[in-house]
Formats: sequence, structure tokens, C-alpha cells
Amino acid sequence: MNTRLEHDLLGSREVPADAYYGVHTVRALENFPITGIPISRYPELINALAAIKQAAAQANLQLGLLDEPRARAIIRACEEIGGGRLHDQFVVDVIQGGAGTSTNMNANEVIANLALELLGHARGSYDKLHPNEHVNMSQSTNDVYPTALRIATHHGIMHLVEAMDTLRLAFARKASEFHDILKIGRTQLQDAVPMTLGQEFSTYAVMIGEDQDRLREASLLIHEINLGATAIGTGISAPPDYARLVCARLTEITGIGLVTAPNLIEATQDAGAFVQLSGVLKRVAVKVSKICNDLRLLSSGPRAGLNEINLPAVQAGSSIMPGKVNPVIPEVVNQVAFEVIGNDVTVSFAAEAGQLQLNAFEPIIAHSLFKSVTHLRQALLTLEKRCVTGITANRDVLETYVRNSIGLVTALNPYIGYARATAIAVEAHATGKSIYQLALEKKLLPEATLARILRPEMLTAPQGIVRE
Repeated sequence: MNTRLEHDLLGSREVPADAYYGVHTVRALENFPITGIPISRYPELINALAAIKQAAAQANLQLGLLDEPRARAIIRACEEIGGGRLHDQFVVDVIQGGAGTSTNMNANEVIANLALELLGHARGSYDKLHPNEHVNMSQSTNDVYPTALRIATHHGIMHLVEAMDTLRLAFARKASEFHDILKIGRTQLQDAVPMTLGQEFSTYAVMIGEDQDRLREASLLIHEINLGATAIGTGISAPPDYARLVCARLTEITGIGLVTAPNLIEATQDAGAFVQLSGVLKRVAVKVSKICNDLRLLSSGPRAGLNEINLPAVQAGSSIMPGKVNPVIPEVVNQVAFEVIGNDVTVSFAAEAGQLQLNAFEPIIAHSLFKSVTHLRQALLTLEKRCVTGITANRDVLETYVRNSIGLVTALNPYIGYARATAIAVEAHATGKSIYQLALEKKLLPEATLARILRPEMLTAPQGIVRE
């Protein structure tokens, strides 16, 4: 393999001649063979790093710190990387020591070597344009990495919100389709009072819509960045106007309403915004998992379960039981939810473990958040496409459950009192007779009154007492 020789504080190392990364990246590849997942797995992170380096070059040019030829080459290199070029050169593992230094150095080296080519120089000619001195000018890993994480996460959250809207609308359509289908509600898995299947499905749409709002609120917290803080938040090695200028340039590039944190020392060490965001992701996961539990229960059977709805059959369910079909789509979404809940625990521990002026564990925070966001998005889209849109109702089964339900006696409470209604319920359970049948036999109410009380529209919404 052809190589070139590069140097760092530890000495000299050979780097593949065709690589755009350099010596620092080579050492990171050796030091962190952890997951086998390179940072390029998350393109939004690479694009965010490129945007930051581009904004920094623009600010440094405006401040007279960086000469125009180098600045223009860095800016163009960042634009090309932001457009998708050379993402395969971002090779360091997503989990790494050093608070993200390896990620930042990987970006510096790739951008520097691409900029060198644009200037007509060979890769590794760092005397012409240097990864640290020029690409990383006025920056530190400690402000670049968390800012990149915020930008990348913002884009991921917006994609997740869109996926949630797709699922919300699917449940809303089902609520409309099932609006006239009466069924028995259940509390603690026991028969309760009637409702419509449309009401049941409408709650799922509302639950998802509420969490869309919570995610949008949480995303505002990550619009506050510490770029310009450099090492610990004091802004050492950056000029006074740099933080303001770089934030303005980065806002223009990303289209996100970014703001500079009022206290950069606090912002450099505090991972609270990530904890908040992870907590909201956990909330989404918990609620969607609850919905999937409901879908599995409602479709259980078909002969020995509730069998109120049918989920689309998407694959054979057993290698030994012919004809068996399992609720595999809700099951896979459940598992993603379990993962997101675990990721939230990881984020919480990593944020708590920060010490003094820096949190060294943001790489695992990044990996956990990216997994939660991307896996949740794919799970929700899969649930909508492969399950919810094809759900059908078993009207005959639902009607039978309502007709035979003891829970109907609740509607009689205002007319005959709780004690007498309880006696009717006990007798219905013991004899197998319906509430309607027993009420007629005992002449508790006139037949016309009873028929009106037990009308579907009377059972599923607040109503006044019927007077004959």
C-alpha cells in the first residue's frame, strides 16, 4: 500500500497515500476499535462539522486572521463535504475517548487535505494549509463537537417529527373510519363501559400529536451553542468578536436559529439540554410502545383472544404451527422503544459523569441520541406503512361483546342507583343473561326508556337523564 509520512507529538506514522484523513485519525482508528461504526454512519453529524468549519473560516477571514486563498479553499472544501463528498473519509469510531477530539481532528484533516488539493497541493502538505492552524483556527474540540451534535440532532428531530405526523394522520384516518363502531372499553383488562373504536384510535393520534409538540419544545434548547468558547469557555485563542460572527455565519449556513450561550463556561460543561431531549425521546418511545401493546391485545386470537381488530398479515408467524400470524410490526416497534429507554439511561449517566469544566462523555451521548432518533423514525414509519394503514375491524365480534357486556349496567346508575345496578351486574354474571334482558324482566324501567338509555350515542358521550 502506498503511504505518506505524517507527524504528531508522538512521532511519525504512515498514512495511506489516497486517504484524506491524517495521522491523528490513524491513531484514533488504532485506539478505539469499539463499535465498528464510523462517524460517517451519521451524515448529519458530518454535515454539521463541515458547516462549523465553513462558518469558522468565514469569521476568521472577516476578522483578518485567515488569508483569503486559504479561507476560500477551506470554505469550498466544507461546501463539497456538506454536499456529500468524502463522507467515507470520516472513519473514526462513534465511541471514543477524548471528548470528541478524534472526530474533530478527523474533520480537520479531511477538510485540510481537500482544501490543499483545491489549491493545487498534495495531500499532507501541511506547511501550505494546516488542519490545526488553519481549519481549526479559533476553535477547540470542546466547542466544535457539542455544537455539531446540536446541529445534527436538530435535523434528526425534525425528521422524527415528520415521521410522527405521518403516523398521527394514519391513526386519525382510522379514527374517522371506525367512528360508528361500538365496542367495550377496558380498564385493568376488565370490561368497562362502551366507547367507539374510533374514539379508541383517536387517542393514539392525540398522544402522538402531544409528543410532537414536546419534541419541538426540547429542540429549542439545543439551538443554544457554545461555539467561541474554545477550550473551557473563556474564549482563549479566539478574538472578542469571533463568537458573535461565527454564530451568525453558522445560522446562515444551517438555516437554524442558533444563539450563543450567555455563559460559555457553563455551556461548555453542561449537558442538560441533551438530558432533556433524551427524556422527551423516551416519552415518545414509552407512549408508542403502549399503543403497540394495545394493538397486540386488540388483535389477539383469532379464536382465543380479543379478536376485535385485524392487523395486516406481513409474514408467516411460526416455523412449526401452520397458518399462525404474529403481530411482528408492533413487536419490532416495542423493541425500538426498549432501546430508546436504555439510551436515555446512558445519556443520563454520561451527563452526570461530567467533571469540572468539560464533559468528556459526549461521544456516547451523541451515539445514544442518534440511535434513538433514527431508530424511532424508522420504527414509526414502518408502523404506519406496514400495520396501521391496513387495520380492519371485526364488527360482529365487537357487537357481541357490547351486547353481552355487564359494563352496560353503568348506564343505569342514574336511574336505579348503584346498589340495585350492582345486584343486576352480579346476576348477569351468574346467569349469563344480558343487562338489558334482566332490566326488562325486573321491570326496572320502561322498555322505551331502557332502549333509549342503551342507544350507542347515549353510551359513548355525556348525556342527561332520559325522562319519559
